[in-house]
Amino acid sequence: MPAGSGSAPRKGSVARREPDAAFVLDVRSLGRRAGTMRELHRTLTTVERIGLDLVGVPVGAEVVLDLQLQAVSEGVLVTGTVSAPIEGECSRCLEPFTDSVSIYLTELFAYPDSTTEQTTDDDDSYRMVDDTIDLEPVIIDAIGIELPLQPLCTPDCAGLCAECGVRMAIAGSEHSHEILDPRWAGLAKFATASPGNGSPDEGAATAADQSAEMASNMTEEK
Repeated sequence: MPAGSGSAPRKGSVARREPDAAFVLDVRSLGRRAGTMRELHRTLTTVERIGLDLVGVPVGAEVVLDLQLQAVSEGVLVTGTVSAPIEGECSRCLEPFTDSVSIYLTELFAYPDSTTEQTTDDDDSYRMVDDTIDLEPVIIDAIGIELPLQPLCTPDCAGLCAECGVRMAIAGSEHSHEILDPRWAGLAKFATASPGNGSPDEGAATAADQSAEMASNMTEEK
């Protein structure tokens, strides 16, 4: 079962695996008398990544199980917490980050030939196999649901600058770009191409000369 995608089938029976190895628990000592309980505290090391594309529990991470197993009429009820470190890439600024995840489990593993097993589809309930329960698919699905599809390095991450791509977290509050309104781009080119040094006196003199020439022309016509 792939642990990296987080999309493995949620329910169903499990293949035969070594009891009390990794996520597989041997529950023979629990018995089947309803109400019997057993505490489980275990730290596991992942051999495959668990999670989503941008964030997940990395290979070699320690997963801490703090669970209670209880025999009930239809099977073994597993409750408690699972905690693990996570690594991811921020969906806004694309920087790597680390964090942790803690999930609470409440899951029933049905006895063979129980009413639950006989009246539910394989995809609707977990099953016991040879007096063992496999927590791996439960944990994979629970972590996949808990993790965000668009993880953030911080809740207020400002992302990247849309103009130059620099991280806004390190760019500073004065970071900005001068953006010319395209409606004025033509005037800017005209101003650059205009003759003269742009002196107000020169502009005024040119206007005065033009006015004098027009007055002279009008006098001659009369």
